[in-house]
Amino acid sequence: MFSPLVVVSTILIYMACLFGIAQLVERRVATTGETFKSPWIYALSLAIYHTSWTFYGSVGFASTSGLLFLGIYVGALIGIALWWVILRKMVIAKEVFRITSVADFLSTRYRRSQKIAGLVTLIALTGLLPYIALQLKAFISSFEIITQQSSDQWSYSGLLVTLLMTLFTILFGAKRLDPTERHQGMVVVMVVESMVKIVAVFSVGLFVLYGLYDGIGDLNARIAEAELTHLTSASATEHSFSMWVTLIILSFSGIYLLPRQFHMSVVENTDQHHIKTAMWVFPLYMIAINLFVIPIAAAGLLGDFSNHQADYFALLLPQEAGQSALTMLVFIGGFSASTAMIIVTTVTLATMVSNHWVLPTIERFSKAQGLRPYLLQMRWALVALILASAYWFEHEFSDSYILVAIGLLSFVAVLQFAPAVFGGLFWPRGNSAGAFAGLLAGFGIWVYTLAIPTFIKNGWLDPNILLAGPWGIELLRPEALFGLDGFHPIAHSVIWSLSFNLIFYVVGSLIYQPHKDERTFTTEFMSVLTPVRKPAKARPTGLDSYIPLSAKLEESQHLLAQYLSDDKSRDAIFTICEDLQVAGKTHITIIELMEFHRMVEHILAGSIGAASAHRAMEQNIRYSTRESSDLKALYSHIVSELKGGPSSTAGSMLTTDTSALEQHGLIGELQSSIDKLELKNQEHLTRLARLEEKLEKRDHDIFKYRMEAQRKERDNKDLRLELEDMKQKLLAQREE
Repeated sequence: MFSPLVVVSTILIYMACLFGIAQLVERRVATTGETFKSPWIYALSLAIYHTSWTFYGSVGFASTSGLLFLGIYVGALIGIALWWVILRKMVIAKEVFRITSVADFLSTRYRRSQKIAGLVTLIALTGLLPYIALQLKAFISSFEIITQQSSDQWSYSGLLVTLLMTLFTILFGAKRLDPTERHQGMVVVMVVESMVKIVAVFSVGLFVLYGLYDGIGDLNARIAEAELTHLTSASATEHSFSMWVTLIILSFSGIYLLPRQFHMSVVENTDQHHIKTAMWVFPLYMIAINLFVIPIAAAGLLGDFSNHQADYFALLLPQEAGQSALTMLVFIGGFSASTAMIIVTTVTLATMVSNHWVLPTIERFSKAQGLRPYLLQMRWALVALILASAYWFEHEFSDSYILVAIGLLSFVAVLQFAPAVFGGLFWPRGNSAGAFAGLLAGFGIWVYTLAIPTFIKNGWLDPNILLAGPWGIELLRPEALFGLDGFHPIAHSVIWSLSFNLIFYVVGSLIYQPHKDERTFTTEFMSVLTPVRKPAKARPTGLDSYIPLSAKLEESQHLLAQYLSDDKSRDAIFTICEDLQVAGKTHITIIELMEFHRMVEHILAGSIGAASAHRAMEQNIRYSTRESSDLKALYSHIVSELKGGPSSTAGSMLTTDTSALEQHGLIGELQSSIDKLELKNQEHLTRLARLEEKLEKRDHDIFKYRMEAQRKERDNKDLRLELEDMKQKLLAQREE
């Protein structure tokens, strides 16, 4: 038994060591400019997938359900096998569009929709807030076990760990506004914690096999003697088959879409080729951390422990045997599993909330726009608020049904991202209306089939709803919707939520006809997902240099300064000018301006999200009449080259240079503004704009028509001048 002071001191020393490691890494990166690009670091950082739910919960799961606990890892292994096809596309999209989170990914794919980003943030927050509470509960429970003091005796343990987690989360993951900047220190800390977890599991596993028993043979004999054969059975429960399928589906999507997993595997990726190493290193880690689950579960059941203590057999067994050092090592391993999940998940949720809830609200109200320079501080406040809410949830419902199954409830919530994400990667027809409808339908079914029954079992709602359905309609029973009975509640919810989600996504995408801007951007998005060589930074060439550079620099720096510090804004503008090789110029071309604005939006997207950055550009960047006309003409020319040239096939479009596609996409985004400006032009330009809308597929002909129209305009002008001259001559003759 340890005193609370010793345990707290050990935690503080351990976290101080981790913080010291993070600081050394960050200092080295800042001093040398070299980043940690080891594929091993990337692969081991992905072990954040294994939280306290794995470290402690797998043993508890196996104690009652046997080998069924492996379902949550089988699906993940299948997903990992497809990483080079799926995850690589996500990483490419992140690099091109500066994606910061799974909400930003879906928003970017579907017309940079703030509605979709906001809905995804709501789903993530609703599904994962209780999961964070589960990590806090695991720490508090393990703390009470090794100190042998109840929460009544040390009532402030939960509050203390919440405060510590808030501090560590800000220090490790929320020091910068731009979440796409590499958190090298945090990534290395995740690797260290992953190693601590695996060492702790192996230590207690070997202790059980060779300290408490005489090897695996002796333990197997004891299992058979005690009739605990369900531990090695794949069908130890009533709904085994449906639960196997359900767990495989949930873990397959979770390995891609859990916000913490998306952040580590996509946002923190520094090299696409690291995925190849991770595809074999991470599965080995996953197998290794589960090797001793059954032996530990068997040893606990063979001992004097009750079933409700099964989650903490790994901690109780060495403690019961008087192995103090091993007990502390296991406690630190479980603490590492909890803190890794809490830090990264809280950072990603705070980023999503600030980018897709707080910032759009600030932009909507002019009086609140003075808060824009304080986005980082607001993100810190959100970290504290999220963890405080999780602590309240744990404190209020620590002994209820809610925290018993919250891990799978969260996985089902995250599953609702799957149709829109995977459909967005591989189905060009998918659009914003279908994605929003699918997400909303799936989330609604999740609430009805899982959240409401949870509230009922906790005593919040009338239990008759669960037994007879609302208003006595049995077909609407939450756990037997439309008469589908005989399934585990989790499997039942997965069936209906995923079905509704898919149906609404597909049907909505087929029915809705997206605007031209969305179709243009979708073409670009799907095209850049094809792996191509990274474009070299070279000076674009194009039209005449007539645009004053100083005015554009001042305009863009003023925009960046609304969200970033003055120093960072100036540095960003300077870097862009250097990359475009326009530093020192007085005037630039329209193509250089287009690329300049694309890179400004790229910088801004890293801090406030792609959707908010796009809106900020639309509201603050202005174009002259000539610039708008040139952009319009350039757009027509590029489209005709991409679609109408002799070698313009679907395949050639997919292998087009990335920079050209990005230019094409930016012009498409400006199309709406240009159309509004053209309404003020002369009558023949208005007729031409209408003709362009009707003859969208014949861009090359339209371009030639426009050139002809301009020639006619000049001829008309010349003709008017000639008529005026003739008129003057006639008047002169009359006077004579």
